[in-house]
Amino acid sequence: MNAIETQGSQGYTENQLSKIIFDCALKVHRTLGPGLLESSYEECLYYELGKFGLKVIKQKPLPLIYEGVKLEIGYRVDLLVENKVIIEIKAVEALNDIHLAQVLTYLKLSNCKLGLLINFNVTLIKNGIRRVVNNL
Repeated sequence: MNAIETQGSQGYTENQLSKIIFDCALKVHRTLGPGLLESSYEECLYYELGKFGLKVIKQKPLPLIYEGVKLEIGYRVDLLVENKVIIEIKAVEALNDIHLAQVLTYLKLSNCKLGLLINFNVTLIKNGIRRVVNNL
Protein backbone atom coordinates (compact mmCIF):
# COMPACT_ATOMS: atom_id res chain seq x y z
CA MET A 1 0.00 0.00 0.00
CA ASN A 2 1.41 3.39 -0.95
CA ALA A 3 1.09 6.47 1.19
CA ILE A 4 -1.83 8.71 0.26
CA GLU A 5 -1.65 12.43 0.93
CA THR A 6 -3.61 15.63 0.72
CA GLN A 7 -2.07 18.91 -0.43
CA GLY A 8 -1.04 21.77 1.79
CA SER A 9 1.74 23.58 3.56
CA GLN A 10 0.55 26.33 5.81
CA GLY A 11 3.69 26.98 7.88
CA TYR A 12 2.07 26.08 11.20
CA THR A 13 4.14 25.22 14.29
CA GLU A 14 3.77 21.83 15.94
CA ASN A 15 1.68 23.35 18.72
CA GLN A 16 -0.62 25.13 16.26
CA LEU A 17 -1.04 21.87 14.36
CA SER A 18 -1.82 19.97 17.57
CA LYS A 19 -4.71 22.38 18.29
CA ILE A 20 -6.14 21.85 14.80
CA ILE A 21 -5.70 18.07 15.14
CA PHE A 22 -7.43 18.10 18.53
CA ASP A 23 -10.38 20.05 17.14
CA CYS A 24 -10.68 17.68 14.18
CA ALA A 25 -10.43 14.61 16.43
CA LEU A 26 -13.12 16.09 18.66
CA LYS A 27 -15.41 16.55 15.67
CA VAL A 28 -14.80 12.99 14.45
CA HIS A 29 -15.41 11.58 17.94
CA ARG A 30 -18.60 13.62 18.44
CA THR A 31 -19.89 12.39 15.09
CA LEU A 32 -18.91 8.70 15.31
CA GLY A 33 -18.55 8.03 19.03
CA PRO A 34 -16.47 5.17 20.44
CA GLY A 35 -16.61 1.54 19.36
CA LEU A 36 -15.49 1.57 15.71
CA LEU A 37 -12.34 0.26 14.06
CA GLU A 38 -9.17 2.37 14.04
CA SER A 39 -9.35 2.56 10.24
CA SER A 40 -12.71 4.36 10.43
CA TYR A 41 -11.32 7.07 12.70
CA GLU A 42 -8.15 7.34 10.62
CA GLU A 43 -10.08 7.92 7.41
CA CYS A 44 -12.39 10.50 8.97
CA LEU A 45 -9.56 12.38 10.69
CA TYR A 46 -7.59 12.37 7.43
CA TYR A 47 -10.62 13.87 5.69
CA GLU A 48 -11.13 16.56 8.37
CA LEU A 49 -7.46 17.61 8.36
CA GLY A 50 -7.51 17.79 4.57
CA LYS A 51 -10.40 20.25 4.77
CA PHE A 52 -8.02 22.62 6.58
CA GLY A 53 -5.68 22.50 3.59
CA LEU A 54 -3.01 20.68 5.58
CA LYS A 55 -0.55 18.29 3.98
CA VAL A 56 -1.47 14.91 5.45
CA ILE A 57 0.14 11.61 4.52
CA LYS A 58 -1.79 8.48 5.41
CA GLN A 59 0.05 5.23 6.20
CA LYS A 60 3.49 6.77 5.63
CA PRO A 61 6.20 4.08 5.45
CA LEU A 62 8.92 4.61 8.01
CA PRO A 63 12.22 2.76 7.46
CA LEU A 64 14.59 1.69 10.19
CA ILE A 65 18.25 2.60 9.75
CA TYR A 66 20.42 -0.06 11.38
CA GLU A 67 24.22 0.15 11.14
CA GLY A 68 23.84 2.51 8.19
CA VAL A 69 21.50 0.14 6.32
CA LYS A 70 17.97 1.25 5.47
CA LEU A 71 15.60 -1.58 6.38
CA GLU A 72 12.03 -1.55 5.08
CA ILE A 73 10.44 -3.56 7.86
CA GLY A 74 6.86 -2.42 7.73
CA TYR A 75 6.59 0.49 10.14
CA ARG A 76 3.80 2.81 9.05
CA VAL A 77 2.75 6.10 10.59
CA ASP A 78 -1.05 6.37 10.65
CA LEU A 79 -1.06 10.09 9.76
CA LEU A 80 1.81 12.53 9.23
CA VAL A 81 0.68 16.17 9.27
CA GLU A 82 2.77 18.83 7.52
CA ASN A 83 5.84 16.58 7.91
CA LYS A 84 5.88 17.74 11.55
CA VAL A 85 3.31 15.87 13.65
CA ILE A 86 2.79 12.12 13.82
CA ILE A 87 -0.67 10.85 14.72
CA GLU A 88 -1.05 7.29 15.94
CA ILE A 89 -4.69 6.24 16.15
CA LYS A 90 -6.01 3.59 18.53
CA ALA A 91 -9.41 2.19 19.38
CA VAL A 92 -8.52 0.25 22.52
CA GLU A 93 -9.88 -0.13 26.04
CA ALA A 94 -6.94 1.81 27.48
CA LEU A 95 -3.66 3.29 26.28
CA ASN A 96 -0.59 1.74 27.84
CA ASP A 97 3.16 2.23 27.90
CA ILE A 98 3.78 0.23 24.72
CA HIS A 99 1.55 2.63 22.75
CA LEU A 100 3.56 5.59 24.05
CA ALA A 101 6.82 3.78 23.24
CA GLN A 102 5.57 3.15 19.70
CA VAL A 103 4.94 6.86 19.10
CA LEU A 104 8.27 7.85 20.64
CA THR A 105 10.06 5.35 18.38
CA TYR A 106 8.27 6.78 15.34
CA LEU A 107 9.32 10.29 16.40
CA LYS A 108 12.95 9.23 16.69
CA LEU A 109 12.96 7.37 13.37
CA SER A 110 11.32 10.29 11.54
CA ASN A 111 13.10 13.16 13.33
CA CYS A 112 9.71 14.70 14.11
CA LYS A 113 9.29 16.52 17.40
CA LEU A 114 5.62 15.96 18.25
CA GLY A 115 3.36 12.95 18.19
CA LEU A 116 -0.26 12.61 19.21
CA LEU A 117 -1.53 9.26 20.40
CA ILE A 118 -5.31 9.33 20.01
CA ASN A 119 -7.57 6.64 21.45
CA PHE A 120 -11.08 7.03 20.07
CA ASN A 121 -12.52 4.27 22.26
CA VAL A 122 -13.25 6.65 25.16
CA THR A 123 -16.30 8.54 26.39
CA LEU A 124 -14.53 11.92 26.25
CA ILE A 125 -11.89 12.37 23.54
CA LYS A 126 -9.81 14.70 25.74
CA ASN A 127 -9.16 11.64 27.95
CA GLY A 128 -7.93 9.68 24.93
CA ILE A 129 -5.25 12.06 23.62
CA ARG A 130 -1.63 11.93 24.74
CA ARG A 131 1.11 14.28 23.54
CA VAL A 132 4.47 12.64 23.00
CA VAL A 133 7.49 14.88 22.43
CA ASN A 134 10.96 14.34 21.03
CA ASN A 135 13.18 17.37 21.75
CA LEU A 136 10.36 19.88 21.34
